[in-house]
Amino acid sequence: MPPPLFGLNVSTSAAAGADPVAEAVRAEELRFDFVSANDHPSGSSPSFETWTMLSWIAARTTEIKVATRVLGVPYRSPAMVAKMAETLNRLSGGRLILGLGGGYSDHEFRAFGLPVPSPREKVDGLEEAVNIMRGLWSREKFTYSGKHHTTEAAELEPKPDTNIPIWLGTFGPRALAVTGRVADGWIPSLDMAPPSDIPALRAIISTAARESGRDPDEVSFVYNMEIGIADQPNPNPEVVVGPVDHVIDRLIGFVQLGAAAMNFNPIGPDREAQVALLAQEVIPEVKAAGRNEGSI
Repeated sequence: MPPPLFGLNVSTSAAAGADPVAEAVRAEELRFDFVSANDHPSGSSPSFETWTMLSWIAARTTEIKVATRVLGVPYRSPAMVAKMAETLNRLSGGRLILGLGGGYSDHEFRAFGLPVPSPREKVDGLEEAVNIMRGLWSREKFTYSGKHHTTEAAELEPKPDTNIPIWLGTFGPRALAVTGRVADGWIPSLDMAPPSDIPALRAIISTAARESGRDPDEVSFVYNMEIGIADQPNPNPEVVVGPVDHVIDRLIGFVQLGAAAMNFNPIGPDREAQVALLAQEVIPEVKAAGRNEGSI
């Protein structure tokens, strides 16, 4: 098994002094594998629109991948997202990771004049959206008739010239089954899916993958977490905070649990210093442990 990939969450803040683009450039200098940003278009705090910001980041960098974590499907037409994704992936040299979710906040739907889907509609719509995107990326004059999303003889050119991985942020049984059927990756958050729950949740994904004729190993487990270096371990299991050795040990445990990648949201004072410590003192040790032990 190859060593895990490591990503860094960049804020979408547009407040005075915030500079997510510079933060992404620094992440590339520190050899992070990807940067990610969440998708909450409505709110009282100044913020950038996620897709536009990540496009700007991709233009200012050369190697680091950019990930939506995760794009709310009900906010945008799935067919249009397929076109957007092909364009960003092509212009960035194949660096897009397309994270998708059913949409979290009903308030955001109402605020922007969008219909508020039920939990079932969010899950069903998410699966339909992925099917539409994959169909448009691979087939000519693609027609799809779903309950929530449709296309009619849609033509998308050019087709992607590299694979665009789709990661889903899902938690409930029906949504996890969708992940197993159609996704390349599953990106739960530590505070919502603790390590003790991961085997059972991954079993749902694996069962759905096998039932749809897929190899469960095609669905990577990507762990999203708040993390920080501190003098003493934080007893809260929903965050990874403590001395360097403590943090390394917890991350190695996540790799042993099956994590193929991790996305970091550094917390605590002096974020810039936290990011550098993680990149220079933590990540190399976790990757080395994977190479040396072979079994993780």
